[in-house]
Amino acid sequence: MGHPAIEPNPWMILPFGLLLATIALGPAVMPKWWSRHYSKVAYALGAITLAYYLLGLQAWARVLDAGHEYVSFIALVGSLYIVSGGIHIGVSGEATPRINTLFLLVGAILANFLGTTGASMLLIRPWIRMNKYRITAHHIVFFIFVVSNVGGCLTPVGDPPLFLGYLKGIPFWWVAEHCWPMWALGISYLLALFYVLETLNYRRAPKAIRGQVAEPREQWRVDGLWNLAFLLIILAAVFVDRPLFLREGIMVAAALGSWFTTRKQVHEANRFDFHPIQEVAILFIGIFATMMPALDWLEHHGDGLGIPSPATFYWGSGVLSSLLDNAPTYLSFLSAAFGLFVQPDTVQKVQSLLQTHGPGLASYADTHSDAVAQTIASLQKYHSAALAGGSVNTDQIETAFLLGNGSLNRFIIAISIGAVFFGAATYIGNGPNFMVKSIADRQNVPTPGFLGLVFKYTVPCLLPMLVIVWLLFFRT
Repeated sequence: MGHPAIEPNPWMILPFGLLLATIALGPAVMPKWWSRHYSKVAYALGAITLAYYLLGLQAWARVLDAGHEYVSFIALVGSLYIVSGGIHIGVSGEATPRINTLFLLVGAILANFLGTTGASMLLIRPWIRMNKYRITAHHIVFFIFVVSNVGGCLTPVGDPPLFLGYLKGIPFWWVAEHCWPMWALGISYLLALFYVLETLNYRRAPKAIRGQVAEPREQWRVDGLWNLAFLLIILAAVFVDRPLFLREGIMVAAALGSWFTTRKQVHEANRFDFHPIQEVAILFIGIFATMMPALDWLEHHGDGLGIPSPATFYWGSGVLSSLLDNAPTYLSFLSAAFGLFVQPDTVQKVQSLLQTHGPGLASYADTHSDAVAQTIASLQKYHSAALAGGSVNTDQIETAFLLGNGSLNRFIIAISIGAVFFGAATYIGNGPNFMVKSIADRQNVPTPGFLGLVFKYTVPCLLPMLVIVWLLFFRT
């Protein structure tokens, strides 16, 4: 992270816990009060944490860092929401269990190319329309499970935690190369379970009613197709790192371009308004502010996780990703892995060899320790361009050290799968989760509350898959 290490008082995690509690209980216990005052709750609890950091700790750099992260987050989510709202996908015919399951599978694949946020914002509206006559909470929940989270674990574009790993030196296709078995298992399990629940739901609807309310078969069409160009601009902007706020400026410009070039009829067909993104923007101001103490405490005490094992990192990064935003949680555990396993002497030796021999250091690898040789081999395999250009940085060397050791790279796999898969467990685990719920709520689609999602769906439906993944891949 780009700020000095900070160790906050653990009691300052309390505002974050209170905010989570109000998000969980407010809509269910006092919905009218919550709809009027949720912004005040988010601002007040966020202000308490900000005052502590600014006045108590004098941690201005940390606050500015969190502010930049929030601006980046809301620029991405907001621009994708606006642009996807300008694309109307007309659905056709009856949404049978087989068609719905295939739709989710396509969404899971698209999530790796458009990102979980992009795929979710593009597909949630047609998903609601094609199931309008019998849509239930399980349609929204499994959409979140599959499209908004688990589906996007194969590329850095797929999910924000993996993109942070890419910036730290993890190669673009390394994730797909090593995580596809978990992806295949997770998606297969969730789609099979969805198909069973969907078949039961489908059979409860009388056939005559199904035929009357199904979309006409000739209605598959896409309006506002030019907005795909704006969507690609936003995704490309994700990789822009400098200068400061250029990335966010490009995203906002693409959103404005989409908004002003999209016909009003397309927005009306999508029942588009700004309420969902407004709600997310306000609540996540409070979340980004109040979770600073939790993340900083985790970063400072990451080496106290017990005896390190892939299972520890899988469950640790996973459980905390479901309560905190999964991107900073992933980065905290990745930093802990670097601190626990990377050998500074090996990194220094590789740096010295690079300075002495440059791209030709491969011929000298065999004369050094296994750790040095494995690190050099990993650099050649995954960072050959940087090696040839003499631009290898310390992050890439440290990552190569972990990737080159077969027993250590399992920790990175465990962190990657834990952060992405467990992000589906709650509405705040991953950015698109809350957006999908908000869009569904705006269209009067039944969705479970915070606790309803956890106890009705995460525990009975998602948790068994997470346990199976642990047993097969990370137990030993």
